[in-house]
Amino acid sequence: MNHVILVGRLTGDPEMIKTENGVSRLVVNLAVPRTYKNQDGIYETDFIRCVLWNGIAERATEYCKKGDIVCIRGRIQVRNYENTPGEKKYITEVNAETIAFVSSYHAKENEEKED
Repeated sequence: MNHVILVGRLTGDPEMIKTENGVSRLVVNLAVPRTYKNQDGIYETDFIRCVLWNGIAERATEYCKKGDIVCIRGRIQVRNYENTPGEKKYITEVNAETIAFVSSYHAKENEEKED
């Protein structure tokens, strides 16, 4: 079974791309902190590429901003392509099935300004 659930912060504002055949596609990077410290006592972070499609992509573009915490459920996929010199390259990414908006970084920022 290929199933993954990630909770992390968006590293940038979502920007949707419409493909040639009208499909909505969104690629986001999710900063996911590890649950353990390294040998220097620091929590490291993994940056995971996630791809969202159609309605999920449109909602994420509308409601999410850089710094927001989201939960993405999907599956890991590996795809490949050939670059200009003809070398085969591989990309590992999460193909998102659902996204849940956990916390807005900007809402907290606005609350702090009001206090």
